Amino acid sequence: MTYPRLDRDGTEPLWMQLMRALRATIESGEFAADRPLPSEAELTDMFGVSRTVVREALRELVQQGLIYKIKGRGAFVSPRKTELNFIGSMSGSADDLRESGRRVTTRTIRQSLGEADEREAALLRIPPGEQVVRLRRLRRVDGQPWLLVDTALPARLVPGLERAVLENQSLYDLLRRRYGIEPAAADRWIEAAFPNREDAALLEVSISTPLLGIESVAWMPDGTRFEAYYALHRSDQTRFYVGIR
Repeated sequence: MTYPRLDRDGTEPLWMQLMRALRATIESGEFAADRPLPSEAELTDMFGVSRTVVREALRELVQQGLIYKIKGRGAFVSPRKTELNFIGSMSGSADDLRESGRRVTTRTIRQSLGEADEREAALLRIPPGEQVVRLRRLRRVDGQPWLLVDTALPARLVPGLERAVLENQSLYDLLRRRYGIEPAAADRWIEAAFPNREDAALLEVSISTPLLGIESVAWMPDGTRFEAYYALHRSDQTRFYVGIR
């Protein structure tokens, strides 16, 4: 494997040149995920730079998420995160994941009929106390916990949904087929969040693990709001894409 020579007379710092050289090699696919990079001593010899330069370059690659370090073992190439766009689209997360070639399973944890609380009522624009169907589901991707989502839907729009079999089903697909609900638009808010003990156990993380909290409300072409949810997402294996045009 050959690396470009560093320009010692250029204006760009050596550590930045080294970082770019290593990044280009990683992004080209020459290093597989979880493969170790050359050691700091090897990089020092290969590029003829100081250990300080090498460490600064590696530190920047860690910040960019391209590598990770294990104490006493060195630096390794980070697995590439799958890009998902459901944050900025009306396809459900399961549909978006399947389109990316991932194996998706969904487990229904709770499924019930109840009265809307104030937050659900405000998001769905229904009177507090109106009947809603509540769903708590855990989505796994390639066997790993990925998304824990609590959903509320006005019961008058989805009669019988509290009894429907939802295991490994796309909720949006079922809403289209059974109830004629066609999503038209949605608002979504994203925040940093920490799980409580129940949520952490389901997602197989500690209560100190930072997650992405995603709140959403969706409506049909006539403006009727049909779904509100709050999801906790493990973002260590994926990243979201939102295009702005």
